[in-house]
Amino acid sequence: MYKIMIVEDDNTISEQIGKYLDRWGYEAVCVTDFENILSQFISLEPQLVLLDIGLPFYNGYYWCGEIRKISQTPIVFISSASDNMNIVMAMNMGGDDFITKPFDLDVLLAKVQAVLRRTYSFCQQASVMEYGKVILNLADMSLFYAGTRLELSKNEFRIMQLLFEHAGGTVSRDSIMKKLWDDECFVDDNTLTVNMNRLRKKLEQTGLHGLIETKKGIGYQLAKKESIG
Repeated sequence: MYKIMIVEDDNTISEQIGKYLDRWGYEAVCVTDFENILSQFISLEPQLVLLDIGLPFYNGYYWCGEIRKISQTPIVFISSASDNMNIVMAMNMGGDDFITKPFDLDVLLAKVQAVLRRTYSFCQQASVMEYGKVILNLADMSLFYAGTRLELSKNEFRIMQLLFEHAGGTVSRDSIMKKLWDDECFVDDNTLTVNMNRLRKKLEQTGLHGLIETKKGIGYQLAKKESIG
């Protein structure tokens, strides 16, 4: 089920959109605290944001910019300010589409479905592995978490694939080294440590702190799902 975050100052419009999307099987969440939109975005981890321009405290452009600093989750602007300047500004700030108020709910639904299809179709078409809210795409060696897609190097991908395949257990350092450098017996053991540290830093930049745990003297394993993040 896709979660959609609705940031609309008019409670009547917000509730109408929310109820309509709920009927179509989406999980719609209406924001009421307009001073802390970014923290709510981080907490909710939505797959799409419907964002009005005219909001209390800071406008929609500001919040779009803040969200874009940490995520590529699609953002659809909804506003009565539909002149060309505002539409261009919305797209330049990182918006994925623009819906002019007043609008027909069927049109809004069609646009929402189109944006979700464009953004997440790879998860349905490609072979993927999932661990909690973390998705490993086997087709393009990428990792998807909290609305952000992370490109992995060949070795980083192979490490993650092994850990996903043995989720709930521990993968030995020897097994990982054989997967990465099958015929290169001369590879120093420290080379794996360097690769692992580089991968961990990349994961942390995406918000995945502590995803990979070290089992001293044995190898590595994925952290428990509830502790990821």
